[in-house]
Amino acid sequence: MIITQAHGGGGRVTSGLVEDLFFRYFDNDILRKAGDSAVVDGAPKIAVTTDSFVVDPIEYDGGDIGRLSVCGTVNDLLAAGAQPRYLTCGFILQEGLEIKTLERIVSSMADTAKEAGVSIVAGDTKVTEGRGGLFINTSGVGYVPEGRDISAENIKEGDAVILSGCLGEHHAAILKSRMNIKNNIISDNAPLVSMVEALFENGIHVHAMRDVTRGGLATVLSEMAGTAKAGIVIYEDRLPENESVRGFCSLLGLETIYMGNEGKMIFFVSEDDTERALDLIRKDRYGKNAAVIGEVKQAEDRGSVHMRTLTGGTRRLEAMTGEGLPRIC
Repeated sequence: MIITQAHGGGGRVTSGLVEDLFFRYFDNDILRKAGDSAVVDGAPKIAVTTDSFVVDPIEYDGGDIGRLSVCGTVNDLLAAGAQPRYLTCGFILQEGLEIKTLERIVSSMADTAKEAGVSIVAGDTKVTEGRGGLFINTSGVGYVPEGRDISAENIKEGDAVILSGCLGEHHAAILKSRMNIKNNIISDNAPLVSMVEALFENGIHVHAMRDVTRGGLATVLSEMAGTAKAGIVIYEDRLPENESVRGFCSLLGLETIYMGNEGKMIFFVSEDDTERALDLIRKDRYGKNAAVIGEVKQAEDRGSVHMRTLTGGTRRLEAMTGEGLPRIC
């Protein structure tokens, strides 16, 4: 059975798809009300984000567009210091999409939402002409606990820069699928809720953090340095890399510092908390390869990022120019 225009027509076929598929996997009391808006409990301070996912292929080694959409939205909320609570999702389905494929995506999305501790409380479905593709738009809401202030503007002299794991795994997984290359690289797409909350629960002074997605580590750090008016130094020999990804990149002339990830966070933490923070991150299932990769040094050019290279030189890192093909999310 495949998606047809009738599935987006708003009639019985649409209702059947919503009831038999989306409600079955995303089931909760708020969603079941099926109103034009979801009414949820609130908090004095909230974080709101939105994102769209157009990755091709929609299923790849280690994940799929459904898991990716939850991870990407949840991690954006976490990077603002919020505790993710609610998601909405809009599905744009193309005619010809196999409903069995859609069900796998929805099931994966539901499992990931459960892992992240969020509820999917509202959604929408549209059907367009096409070749059996699928796009997802999400919005996310999270609560910001009182007294928690996470921003690049809070980066301080001496802060340690901690990366939660190996670079480039998601980008390489998508690229190898597009190129029909067989290897053991799998995507890192993961919701990092338990990792981040462990830091706050243990009193770690986290000044800023960002999920390392499009544009890669170099781009994210460049943006943060510019906002903070800070000099950031990282060390090439400290960057955690998967051996398979490193070999794959060397064949294609790619650099992992410019490759996208979907399960990695960069943390700026107080110098005094560095070792405790690293230990907590490494105890998390998604942080086993975490490393302290650098620090904030105001003696460096403010608003810039420099990397001490393996050869002993210094290289200024700039934000990525152009498009880091293929589109990773």
